[in-house]
Amino acid sequence: MAQTKSTAAKRPRLDNRPANMQEDDETPSVFNPKYRVCPYLDTINRNLLDFDFEKLCSVSLTRINVYACLVCGKYFQGRGTNTHAYTHSVGEAHHVFLNLHTLRFYCLPDNYEIIDSSLDDIKYVLNPTFTKQEISKLDFVLPKQSRTVDGILYLPGVVGLNNIKANDYCNVVLHALSHVGPLRDYFLREQSYAKIKRPPGDSMFTLVQRFGELMRKMWNPRNFKAHVSPHEMLQAVVLWSSKRFQITEQGDPIDFLSWFLNTLHRALKGNKQPNSSILYNIFLGEMQIFTRKMPPVELDDAAKEKLLATEEYQDQVEHTNFIYLTCDLPPPPLFTDEFRENIIPQVNLYQLLGKFNGSAEKEYKTYKDNFMKRFEITRLPQFIILYIKRFTKNTFFLEKNPTIVNFPIKNVDFGDILGMRQRDKDVKDTKYNLVANIVHDGDPKKGTYRAHILHKANGQWYEMQDLHVTEILPQMITLTESYIQIYERSSDPS
Repeated sequence: MAQTKSTAAKRPRLDNRPANMQEDDETPSVFNPKYRVCPYLDTINRNLLDFDFEKLCSVSLTRINVYACLVCGKYFQGRGTNTHAYTHSVGEAHHVFLNLHTLRFYCLPDNYEIIDSSLDDIKYVLNPTFTKQEISKLDFVLPKQSRTVDGILYLPGVVGLNNIKANDYCNVVLHALSHVGPLRDYFLREQSYAKIKRPPGDSMFTLVQRFGELMRKMWNPRNFKAHVSPHEMLQAVVLWSSKRFQITEQGDPIDFLSWFLNTLHRALKGNKQPNSSILYNIFLGEMQIFTRKMPPVELDDAAKEKLLATEEYQDQVEHTNFIYLTCDLPPPPLFTDEFRENIIPQVNLYQLLGKFNGSAEKEYKTYKDNFMKRFEITRLPQFIILYIKRFTKNTFFLEKNPTIVNFPIKNVDFGDILGMRQRDKDVKDTKYNLVANIVHDGDPKKGTYRAHILHKANGQWYEMQDLHVTEILPQMITLTESYIQIYERSSDPS
């Protein structure tokens, strides 16, 4: 026993490091057998890496302990002997793997961790992060074009979204929301919503996390490719809408936008108060609805006057909130012009907004009663969403109104639709600029959607239709069949 102790005392040090550091097996170092410089790093193929899809094993379809093979880009479970990742590394001679949860790199089948700064770009693509300083510059500093692994140049924030089958109606809404400044800034930092506590078993918060991940990928200046696939985001949408919105079936962007904003609001623990979430803070406006019940047509004048004197037929005032304003288009002409060609009707945006000036009345019918309603805006939000109602559904088919709406791109004055009391208060804050425009092309059921987006930092407009991104002149935007528009309050009152 004494001989063993003396031998241990005389054992030479392996190197000149302190003894306590040699005994620490978890210290990342080239001397530690668990952390080595890997000879297989040159086998990594960044062209095949795609972290936009669900993080599940390609063999067992489990989400637990999933690793990405950095040679072929496939996902496998486990790291130990007889796991799918281990089998893949032995069978295909692919050795470098990334744990998709912990963001740590391993070499299989030797099963040691790789510590190398040259792999930081892969970590950043999987989980992009933004500082407050970087976010504050997005709208004000002229952006630099980024280069993908293939050498393609792209502008962060102006990247295509993959159309998996028929999800272009979702893509245009996601494009538009990614350029709503305060919303984008909130979701670019995960810390903004990380402290929100949800009750146990409530997975609705996944929708918030997926939207945040998508925002960060769309604005990532170090992407490996010039487009992003919203696959994980849309999977959460399908799940939480109970399959109301599908990837494989065309839908209506305004239905999706309305559902998405309200669901995000609830997931962020928002309530009916105007400032209870970032979404209500940005989009929520207030209005008064004046409702007047109409007497039946078949009654004579004396009976009508008698009914109008009762309390039931007096003006009823309702205070309510709105996320978007619905603008009704005038019906298109039934006849052709003298050259036997259809006239493309046009209407001014201010004419559509006249519905909300507090004096214009519109008739609404139920199965037994008729009502006259007029609307008066009492508070304008920071961002106004206009929904131009193009589709009308009757008993037999869905019909599209092709009327072109003439609208200015900048300094749209919404002051005329404010109530008189509010008009005096908000006289300086009623000018708005267009930031996003969603367009419908083609037939009502088989048509496609595209979005026009303003990149505020360089002042350039872009047309985005799934993966296709092109520059467009602002004069061309006003000639399209606009469906949804997002306006931002002008920061320059003059």
